[in-house]
Amino acid sequence: MGRSSRSIQRVSDALAERGLALELARFPSSTRTAADAAHSVGCQVAQIAKSLVFRTTGGEPLLIVASGANRVDVAKVAALVGEPLEMADAAFVRDRTGFAIGGVPPVGHDRTLPTYVDRDLFAFDRIWAAAGAPDAVFLLSPGQLLEITGGTVVDVRVR
Repeated sequence: MGRSSRSIQRVSDALAERGLALELARFPSSTRTAADAAHSVGCQVAQIAKSLVFRTTGGEPLLIVASGANRVDVAKVAALVGEPLEMADAAFVRDRTGFAIGGVPPVGHDRTLPTYVDRDLFAFDRIWAAAGAPDAVFLLSPGQLLEITGGTVVDVRVR
């Protein structure tokens, strides 16, 4: 089993542990970016739940699950968490989550991450999230996303 297959299995297992039997789909084309994923699955870019890992000044990871159409206002989120944030680099993301950038899912990480969920995702009945590899996604509702991440709904969009 290759690394991406193991990563996808971790996501599937994490979903099952949370009582969800959601189907993970793989595509011949990339789902690495929100635009790629939307093209592959045939939805709006805003329906892609992109998982972005940030690093606090204390060196801790923080997950923001944002609408694919939105840029995250880092200062706004930093004010919510009470300390400055920066986008994490690829090595930090892999070390703290166990997944590579481009396939980071909202669940199944090596450790529990404080998670913030973009309120704009709740404009849709169904959204798509990365499933652990740059060609894999799964379909769920925003409510299910909130449930599986234990996240906090916030406004993260740059205005």
